Amino acid sequence: MTLQSVVDELRERPGTGEVIPVIDPATEEQIAEFTDCGEDAVDDAVARARATFESGVWHGLPARERAKIMWRIADLMDQHVDELAELDSLNTGMPLVQAQNIMPTCAEFFRYYAGWCTKLDGAAYDVRMTGGITGAHASMHAYTIKEPFGVVGHIIPWNGPMMTACAKLAPALAAGCSNVLKPAEETPLSALLLVKLIAQAGVPDGVVNLLTGNGHTAGAALAAHPDVDKIAFTGSTEVGKQIVRAAAGNLKKVLLELGGKSPVLIYDDADLETAIKVAAGGIFVHSGQGCVCGSRIFVQRSVYDQVVDGVAQAANAAKLGGPKEKGSRIGPLISQKQLTRVMGFIDEGKRDGVEVVTGGHRLDRRGYFVHPTVLTNVDPAMRLYQQEIFGPVVTILPFDDDDEAVAMANDTTYGLAATVWTNNLSRAHRLAKRLESGTITLNCQLVFDHAVPFGGYKQSGWGLEYGREGIETYMQTKSVWTQL
Repeated sequence: MTLQSVVDELRERPGTGEVIPVIDPATEEQIAEFTDCGEDAVDDAVARARATFESGVWHGLPARERAKIMWRIADLMDQHVDELAELDSLNTGMPLVQAQNIMPTCAEFFRYYAGWCTKLDGAAYDVRMTGGITGAHASMHAYTIKEPFGVVGHIIPWNGPMMTACAKLAPALAAGCSNVLKPAEETPLSALLLVKLIAQAGVPDGVVNLLTGNGHTAGAALAAHPDVDKIAFTGSTEVGKQIVRAAAGNLKKVLLELGGKSPVLIYDDADLETAIKVAAGGIFVHSGQGCVCGSRIFVQRSVYDQVVDGVAQAANAAKLGGPKEKGSRIGPLISQKQLTRVMGFIDEGKRDGVEVVTGGHRLDRRGYFVHPTVLTNVDPAMRLYQQEIFGPVVTILPFDDDDEAVAMANDTTYGLAATVWTNNLSRAHRLAKRLESGTITLNCQLVFDHAVPFGGYKQSGWGLEYGREGIETYMQTKSVWTQL
């Protein structure tokens, strides 16, 4: 499926709302456009999903058959890895090599969860009741049944379109759910090809339905729809709260993977060369447009200047450019809107007395590029310290002891990820217990595995993705009692 065919298909999708342009963030040029699908399209997609769920055309298949189809999805993704990578790279502005590295991981979600299809068993209990409501003594048998939730709406973000779509669709399909997928309006391209590959693999028509529209129209209608049983959303905490309110109508269940303001603690006994290199990459990769990016670095005072200088050097050495520009390691921000937001935080910090060690400006070229920015002399009460910027901006502050480091790291409404760099493993594990984050990385950063659960504390989300927990979030447990 060529880029032009994707562009043509996107343009031809029916809709009733405004025409939405798709912009190449590296050039600021329009590469496609489509019409907002409108609420009628949401109703139709949900109705198709509901019909397939009620008929059992997918969840009624033997588990081994669902597993075979999911393996075929992964195989087809491998066969089309270049097209998928090109679409995500062009649409998001990420370097092509980065997109190419991500795609095999995306396909692996379907293989991993295919393995769970045949392992979703309930449990049996031999019960000897004493008393009970009737006061009778009886021998009972009880067991549980694992059942798919039903119709799930997936609303995915623009910073990782393919990765997030696969991370949600794979466990939902393995669980037997019927699905409606709504990609971000900025990045709809790869979703068109993914849905085609899912159908080609043998998933029945109507089990996975695609909506292309704005978040405040199509996304909002999907979140509020009375015939949707669950919403799985990745995005900002602000929008996550809106989805919770929209879901209240029928009390649909909600899975939220939200924002972060992830702390990185660097001690004086750490491998500083590695810590500096990885911490810099952990905030500047993808221009900081990642919920787990380490946007707050705390450094033991004795090595503070060394770390600040090292991260600044890494920022200055990073080559920014478009997806196919030779040697490019960091791409642009996604949009003019995001550029305005990021520069707004930086400019506000400058006015408030923050020291800009390096960066703090837009590149003098076309595209939404911001020079990787290192800030010091930051007051923890400042907005840029407390709020998620979602750009290549890091604050670096010193600390003296564990208590001070933990207090600063936990001083946030977020709790998605945290990192500790130290060769004192006892200290590392003590800190892992004290840091208020769903994922803790010790002497490493930005790591994950399909089998390891991922989720946030505090306002960084509800529920878990990946691993066994990732499929159980798309299932319900029913208890059955029998009088013997």
